[in-house]
Amino acid sequence: MSSSLFTQDARTTARNAAERRFRACGLAAIVLALAALVWLLISIFSAGAPAFRQAFMTFPVTLDEKALDKEGGRDPAKLSKVTTVSYAKLLALGLKAKAEDLGLETTGMKSKDFAKMISEESAASLRDRVLADPTLIGQTIEFTVLASGRVDGYYKGRVTMKTAVKDKNTSPEQLALADKLRAAGVLDIRFNWGFFTMPDASDKRPEAAGLGIAIVGSFLMMALVLVLSLPIGVAASVYLEEFAPKNRWTDLIEVNISNLAAVPSIVYGILGLSIFINFVGLPQSAPIVGGLVLTLMTLPRIIIPTRAALKAVPPSIRDAALGVGASPLQMVFHHVLPLAMPGILTGMIIGLAQALGESAPLLLIGMVAFVRDFPGGFFDPAAALPVQVYNWTVRGDPGFVERASGAIIVLLIFLLIMNAVAIVLRRRFERRW
Repeated sequence: MSSSLFTQDARTTARNAAERRFRACGLAAIVLALAALVWLLISIFSAGAPAFRQAFMTFPVTLDEKALDKEGGRDPAKLSKVTTVSYAKLLALGLKAKAEDLGLETTGMKSKDFAKMISEESAASLRDRVLADPTLIGQTIEFTVLASGRVDGYYKGRVTMKTAVKDKNTSPEQLALADKLRAAGVLDIRFNWGFFTMPDASDKRPEAAGLGIAIVGSFLMMALVLVLSLPIGVAASVYLEEFAPKNRWTDLIEVNISNLAAVPSIVYGILGLSIFINFVGLPQSAPIVGGLVLTLMTLPRIIIPTRAALKAVPPSIRDAALGVGASPLQMVFHHVLPLAMPGILTGMIIGLAQALGESAPLLLIGMVAFVRDFPGGFFDPAAALPVQVYNWTVRGDPGFVERASGAIIVLLIFLLIMNAVAIVLRRRFERRW
C-alpha cells in the first residue's frame, strides 16, 4: 500500500520533532546569553553610574596672610614651602564660618570635624591656585571643594548613620550637617567631569581619583599600535597571500602565526619585560613599551583576518587585471586591496579593541605603578584603562570599587565606539561584484 504525500510517516514526524527541538535549544541558548549580558550590564552600570556624580561644596575661604605669607613678600620660593596642612585649616575654618552664618547647628563639632568633611585633595587644589596667583593672599574667595569620600558615599548609599557611629573617618553629626548644607545650597551633587580629567589619587582619597592619566596612556598606546601593526600586518598578509611561494617554510610561518594568535597575552608581557625593558633598556610603565608589547600581540589578530579578506576576493579579479596588462603589484594595490579593504579595516579595529582591553601584559611591564603626572610623550610613565580598573579593585575603600565600575563603563563605551566605526567603515568601503 503506497503512503500519501499529505500524511507524515513516522520518520518524517521524528525528523520534524528533532528540528523543533534543535530550534528550541538554539533559541534557549540565545535567550540565556542575552540574559547573562543584560545581567552583566545592569550590575556594572548600577555599580559604576554613581562614579559620574560627585558631592561638591562651595563656600567662602579667607586666605589669611598670617598663615600663608607672614613676611608679606609674596616670594614664590617661600610660598611653595607652605604645606597643604595650612590650606586644609583655612578650608575647615571657611566651612565652619559658612555653617555658622547660615545658623546651622554645629554643637560638638571641632575644626578637625569640619576638615574631615572636605577632601584632602581640595587643600592641594587651593595651594596650586594660590601659587599660580599670589595676589589672592589676604582676600576671601569663593572656592568649590570636593566633599570627603564618606560624605560623598553617604549620598550614594555606601555610608549610613548607623555605620558612621563605628567609622573613625566620619560621624553622624557630620552627615547631619551635610544634609543641612545641602538644603542650604552649599553642598550639591552634580556631574563629575574630574572623573575623566583628574589623575589617580591615594588610598585615602577615592573621591578625587580620576581616569585622566589612564585615558591619555591608552590613547598613546593605541596610536602606537595603529601606526606599527597596520602597515606591518597588511604587508605581511599581502606577501604571504599574493607573492610568497607555497612551500614548507611558508606553511611553517602560517602555523606559527595561528599559534601566536592563541598565545595567552601574559606571555607577551614576559616577552616585553625581557626584551624591551631588561635588554633594550626602555623605561618601565611607559606607553612606548606598552605599545610595542600590544603591537606584537595584535599583529597575528590583524594578519589572519586580512589574509581571509584577501582570499575572499574572486580569482577572476586577479586574472582580469593581469589580462589587461597590469603587473602583479598593480593587480594587488589597484584591485585586490580595495576590494578586501572592508575586511581588513574590520579586523584592524577589532584587534585594536582587543588590545585596548588587555591588562595582563601591561601589569608585567610596570604600568600598575601609581602615576600622578600626565605623560608628556611615549617615554613618560603612564597608566592604562584596564590596569586602572585592576588597580582600583584591589584597594580597600568601597569608593574605589565604584570608581572601577565607572572605569569599566568608560572602557565599554570606547569599545562600542570602535566596533561601531568598524561597521561603518565596512559598509562604506564594501563593494559588490
